[in-house]
Amino acid sequence: MKFKALSTLAGLFASAVLIVATPAHAADESLSTVLAKKSIALGVASDFPPYGYMGADFKLTGVDVATAQLIADKLGVKAEFVPVSTPNRIPYLQTKKIDLIVSALGKNPEREKVIDFTVAYAPFFQAVFGPKALSIKSFDDLAGKSIAVTRGTIQDDVLQKVAPPTLKIQRFEDDATTVAAFISQQTQLLATGAAVAAAAVQKNPQVQAEYKLLLKDSPNFIGVRKGETALLNKVNEILRAAKADGTLEQYSQKWLGRGTGVLPD
Repeated sequence: MKFKALSTLAGLFASAVLIVATPAHAADESLSTVLAKKSIALGVASDFPPYGYMGADFKLTGVDVATAQLIADKLGVKAEFVPVSTPNRIPYLQTKKIDLIVSALGKNPEREKVIDFTVAYAPFFQAVFGPKALSIKSFDDLAGKSIAVTRGTIQDDVLQKVAPPTLKIQRFEDDATTVAAFISQQTQLLATGAAVAAAAVQKNPQVQAEYKLLLKDSPNFIGVRKGETALLNKVNEILRAAKADGTLEQYSQKWLGRGTGVLPD
């Protein structure tokens, strides 16, 4: 009876080890799966110029889309673009609706707990923007003002730390709605990426908005599921080569109007 009980416990222990080990092993098969099916699902924004948006020809374009297409081309597979938003992009990756996030994704400690990141591929810095007539020289000047920001973003996190208590922060669920709130004067100020603000101002010159305060310099990284080491390494190889041969610099100049600067590796 004692031997039987020990055998049962040993069997249960072996099963538990198998259950724990299998997902990790399976997770690292993503690269081979992508190569076998000859396609890769890439999460990109469709309403976030100049990173990912619909062009005049109704095709996705932007620095993120170009980078995503480059990865697919270098892997020798078809690029399947899946539109994502700020709130759903990480859940989409975790539930395998996409293989990679290529959507102006910043890196922070909270996100690093749930996904992995490649090397950086494009610049992105968050700032406060507002009308030229509104004098904002320091964060103290934000007191009593209203500002639009996308919920859960890095700029939202930074704003909470530096803003005076009387700043009215109005949060929206996606970047397009955030920008629209500022353009329609629902708020006096806007917290977003510099390139995004520039694109919005270009389309709406009547706003006469300008850069006010820097929130944070936060380059873009590609998101990879935890444990997918082979895919992570391969994408890093592609990005490093594109950085070395000037491809990433060309993308940055074309869509962002400035160079990549010093991107963290």
